Amino acid sequence: MVSKELGYPMINFTFRNLAEERQMDFWDLAALAEKDDSIDFELDRRQVEMALAQKDCVLGSRLAIWMLKEADLKIYLDATVEERARRIHEREGGALEEKIAETSARDAKDTARYKRLYDIDNNDPAVADIRIDTTRKSAAEVARIIVNEVRSRTKNS
Repeated sequence: MVSKELGYPMINFTFRNLAEERQMDFWDLAALAEKDDSIDFELDRRQVEMALAQKDCVLGSRLAIWMLKEADLKIYLDATVEERARRIHEREGGALEEKIAETSARDAKDTARYKRLYDIDNNDPAVADIRIDTTRKSAAEVARIIVNEVRSRTKNS
């Protein structure tokens, strides 16, 4: 929504994309990444390269605000684990309780891996310009907040 409204390309290259490229199941790739650091390094490198190839873009990823140091605006989106699992459940189906457990487990593993690989605490939004709790906001509301902030900064620069 943000990229469309601003006319910027959207870059959101994720583990899911990499799993598709490698013709692997997402969870199999996630498990492999716990043992093979090159997967994270490749994913993060490719995202940054894609973003730097653009004049302006929207980069969406769990580590974007830390990886793309050159970003003009860094936004940390947050939501409760229950809300994030509900959204995954809505998108993918399955049992909600299972999605909550999977999301919690993935969070813990990712947080430990990011700390080990990059010394990043992805639960600390201190490097962000803005933190938005999306738990009770629609995607359109979140997009409007971000677009307004971009336009405000563009006007003032």
